[in-house]
Amino acid sequence: MAAKSLDQKLAQLNQNPDSDVFILADAKDADMAFGIGSPGKSPEAHASETRFRSIEEYRDLMRKITHQGLVDIMLMSVSSNSRLTLDERLYEHSHVTPAIRANDTTDIHLARGSAYAKEASRPFRTASLDHAQCGHLDCTPEERKMGANLGLYSVTFNNNLDDDLPSLEAFHRFREEAERKDFRYFLEVFDPNIPGRISGETLPGYLNDMITRMLAGVAPAGMPRFLKIVYHGRKAVEELRNYDSSLVVGILGGSAGTTFDAFDMLWDSKQAGAKVALFGRKINNAENQLAFIQFLRLIADGQIKPSEAVRAYHSVLSKLGVRPTRSLDKDLQRTDTASSYSGNKSTASVPIPDGLAKAPAKPDSSGCGCGGAASNSCAPKPAASSTCGCDGHTAIPQSPPPAAIASPYPDFAKMSPVDRLAYHRKRLGLG
Repeated sequence: MAAKSLDQKLAQLNQNPDSDVFILADAKDADMAFGIGSPGKSPEAHASETRFRSIEEYRDLMRKITHQGLVDIMLMSVSSNSRLTLDERLYEHSHVTPAIRANDTTDIHLARGSAYAKEASRPFRTASLDHAQCGHLDCTPEERKMGANLGLYSVTFNNNLDDDLPSLEAFHRFREEAERKDFRYFLEVFDPNIPGRISGETLPGYLNDMITRMLAGVAPAGMPRFLKIVYHGRKAVEELRNYDSSLVVGILGGSAGTTFDAFDMLWDSKQAGAKVALFGRKINNAENQLAFIQFLRLIADGQIKPSEAVRAYHSVLSKLGVRPTRSLDKDLQRTDTASSYSGNKSTASVPIPDGLAKAPAKPDSSGCGCGGAASNSCAPKPAASSTCGCDGHTAIPQSPPPAAIASPYPDFAKMSPVDRLAYHRKRLGLG
């Protein structure tokens, strides 16, 4: 079994909470929420028709992103995990860690025409930990190492005792089962899914208090490996980290929004001390997912800033012949994106830096190109140590030693525009 970059980074953060490492996850677990529409619109869909990707096309994207090697975690449903992790052994020689959604509370039951998400969240679990670990019930200790041994557990607080107490009791039962089965988890805490339960000004503090309160009675053996929370700005993240530096704070991406929404959320949260970002719809709705992830990795590694990354991403799309969803000017805007599966918007927001909303929409020749075989493909070869098929940068090795966690990319911040242009022309084979 290959060494996992997630384990190495968490070990570094355990030794030094301020260690400059960042964990990226692709959340491809939407089939636990949306059903048929979860894989997203097919690239072949026309304006007059709606056709979604099939579940197999969705899983093929998971394969390509895993082979690309720039994320640390691939979050899936148990059914996808059964196919990719247990049947195909996709992660056996990959540094990417497979993970499953361990519960599916009712606020993410989003069938077309349904009204479940309008009622206060109730605890519910479709997934079996045994199925995630070995594919059948009553795994032997040896079998538990075959499949996914990491899961996301989700809680939604609504500031109502009758609603929240069952969620806390279900979380208690899950922790006990997970510890007995040597199953690791990370904790997702959504904003209330019922409007008006708590004011926007109070919400970030309320959530921080609920998180720290619910974990205060948990011994280290039952603690989550990290958190996944709505990003309510730097102050909220800093407050959590100042209270307990051992908490590894991660953010969730929410709805797609603009490319700048995604890139700037990652950048800003990292400045506040977040160490993990889990993006689902932001990745899945990207015009080219592998190129989009490439820029998330560059931003996470401090190699490029958000507005520059948006321009470079559009340059990639142009080179691929892929028409962007928005013009560059519009894609550089901040929008009010939803933070929950059901589409509820956060009441707290992150301020837009001065002048950024009117940033000039000049094309940037420093964009990283893409080596895919087709205009809508950016798939790398699944070699153990290859270059990333998206832009030719050297990928993190499949079995990286601890020292290899450092960024594999050039330090673009120290390069002049001329040097960057020369670098990318050479990488793209343009002379």
